[in-house]
Amino acid sequence: MKNISELTDFYYETLFPVLKVLEKQRKQVRYRIILYGLLYNLLFVVLVISIKNILFQSFDALGFVIIIYIGIGAFFYKMLTKNYTQEFKAKVIAPLITELDSNLNYNAKHHISQRTFENSQLFTSRIDRLNGNDFVHGEIDEVKIQFSDIHAEKRHRNSKGKDYWSTVFQGLFIVAEFNKHFQEKTVILPDYAQNKFGDVIGSWFQSNNGKRDKLVKMDNPAFEKEFVVYSNNQIEARYILSHTLMDRLLSFKKKSSHPVYISFIGDSIHMAIEYKKDLFEPSIFRSLLDYKIAMEYVQTLHLAIGIIDELKLNEKLWSKR
Repeated sequence: MKNISELTDFYYETLFPVLKVLEKQRKQVRYRIILYGLLYNLLFVVLVISIKNILFQSFDALGFVIIIYIGIGAFFYKMLTKNYTQEFKAKVIAPLITELDSNLNYNAKHHISQRTFENSQLFTSRIDRLNGNDFVHGEIDEVKIQFSDIHAEKRHRNSKGKDYWSTVFQGLFIVAEFNKHFQEKTVILPDYAQNKFGDVIGSWFQSNNGKRDKLVKMDNPAFEKEFVVYSNNQIEARYILSHTLMDRLLSFKKKSSHPVYISFIGDSIHMAIEYKKDLFEPSIFRSLLDYKIAMEYVQTLHLAIGIIDELKLNEKLWSKR
């Protein structure tokens, strides 16, 4: 697997001619978005003024118009950026993934299945809708891995019978299959309770989480500060979470700089890294030639694949027993 320095060199040396062409396309798309956006907003203002008496008499009517406004705007934005996005993923993201490791396969339109996501047991909320893209799968160093962007949502219904949606998880979801079968399940979550309420009250909330298995206390203060561990087998949880693995998970968390959720179930480790955006979508309002933009794509890809190096322990630990 190529390191970040090698991927960065490839991005600028091999892909640069493509980037310059795409940069011209990006500017054209940005111009159209700004132009059509101004016209669209002007029409919306005219519409609101012309029917303001109706709108301000009914909160539902105003809400409906706003929803329609956002929906149409999102549709046109997607249509204006569709071709550029497809070109970018085909000519930049796909070659980067192949350069990272030739054993990886990429499909921009697919994503990890809802069944695989739910099998991780990282989130206890019901999943009523799951979308995603940028599916990568393959085998590296005899470890099967797959990951994609995921947006999982739950449906609610208000007092008037209208549906609305809330996000359960949005970000990068990774599954790696090791040569090790876990007899029980161990789930590792961000430690929000102790960070928010302090050690005593936070620990009480953690211990009384009715949706989770028993709380497992680890003897690593730095790990305990960042994560909370639940398992239905305390011995196996401590066997899995050796000092080395805890240090590597802390390193992974630091590199990602985002909330990280982990579970060990069956023969797989599942990781969910929370983001608030699609990670491999091209920027419309920032230059592709900007070094920071380039590094975002390179580092995200390297982080996803780097889980194998970060978490791969000695063969004895990960061998089947």
